[in-house]
Amino acid sequence: MSHYYRLVVSCPDRVGIVARVSSFIAQQGGSITEASQHSDLETGRFFMRYEILADSVGISVEALRAAFEPVAREFSMQWALVDTQKRRRVVLMVSRESHCLVDLLYRWQSGELDCDIVGVISNHDDLRSLTQWYGIPYHHVPVDPDDKQASFTKVQAEIDSAQADCIVLARYMQILPPELCARYSGKVINIHHSFLPSFAGAKPYHQAYQRGVKLIGATCHYVTEELDAGPIIEQDIHRVSHCHTPTDLVRFGRDVEKAVLARGLRWHLEDRVLIHGNKTVVFS
Repeated sequence: MSHYYRLVVSCPDRVGIVARVSSFIAQQGGSITEASQHSDLETGRFFMRYEILADSVGISVEALRAAFEPVAREFSMQWALVDTQKRRRVVLMVSRESHCLVDLLYRWQSGELDCDIVGVISNHDDLRSLTQWYGIPYHHVPVDPDDKQASFTKVQAEIDSAQADCIVLARYMQILPPELCARYSGKVINIHHSFLPSFAGAKPYHQAYQRGVKLIGATCHYVTEELDAGPIIEQDIHRVSHCHTPTDLVRFGRDVEKAVLARGLRWHLEDRVLIHGNKTVVFS
């Protein structure tokens, strides 16, 4: 794969940002291979993502960061400059359903996801053999309903030990405590069916069938303290009709869930998602 530096910027909108940043990169000899910008007219916020061919710059990412600091201060930027040679470390969390885990492991093994999956954490032991077949460590951390805090202390220890840059809840059927949500803010990605809250609880697709829904879907989002209400990264739907059975709806739902989660994770790994309050700007 080609070697890039990715510059991601959020700042108050004003005239001259694109010209200033582009001129800076040109002064370093940099070749911009991809450029995306967005102005939020309601909030007056500007967002930018550049991919720069690393070999065209000729200096390290650390030196480029230091050189960019005056530009960032001039425009009051929140920014990051990422070296794509440093692969993100990802931990997956699962319960008993395997469809999202299987899909992500396959995409990772085939090179579709540019990351290192460094561990799987589960509150059940069902998916150990599958995970270990891929050569990935599997950590069984049961969640005691009478002492969830102790269980999530162990979960946090496993995540920290793995030095995870990103945590993916690939159908992990436990609610993360507020302290974990805060500790890993902007780093935890979740998937849920889009029926929430209309069809909360057990067997949502069966509930949807009883209501005669015409669309089913899934939502990939960042995790916050408010359940399933964090900034949305990606969504998709599948049309259904009176001909389809509850089993069909479950199958369609799983297909949508794994596809949406994979796209959301890939965009996160490629620094295409910028969080803006409880919304996102996605340069997909």
